[in-house]
Amino acid sequence: MSSGVFAQEFESEKTLGILANLFGGLAIFISCLGLFGLILFTTEQRNREIGIRKVLGASLGQLMILVSKDFVIFVLLAAIIACPIAYHLMKGWLKDFDYRITLGWGVFVFALLMALIIALISVSWQAWKSASANPVEALKYE
Repeated sequence: MSSGVFAQEFESEKTLGILANLFGGLAIFISCLGLFGLILFTTEQRNREIGIRKVLGASLGQLMILVSKDFVIFVLLAAIIACPIAYHLMKGWLKDFDYRITLGWGVFVFALLMALIIALISVSWQAWKSASANPVEALKYE
């Protein structure tokens, strides 16, 4: 089989890869925007609690963990739901190839770590901003 015939055979796979990268990046961007909006809403709702904890001696790291913990739990829950679905879809797609690879757990661990990193980057700025704010501003109307 010449390289030209081989290249034609996998042209649809290359196109599918480009589209998957494009729409995957778009989905990640939209989910980061949603996550950022949710963290803005959450920190606004918990502003008084964060101020009280800061007055009582909570460190910046403790406050950031307090705000970020819920989002990490949501990402882990999403991964628990998404991994079996992705495994079965990938298994069905890969069975059509003559030379197959086996899906290892490392791919899913890498995807989970990337999702956690992206979520923490999205959340960390607002969590830091809220945790480092002056507690007097949050509590002055009480």
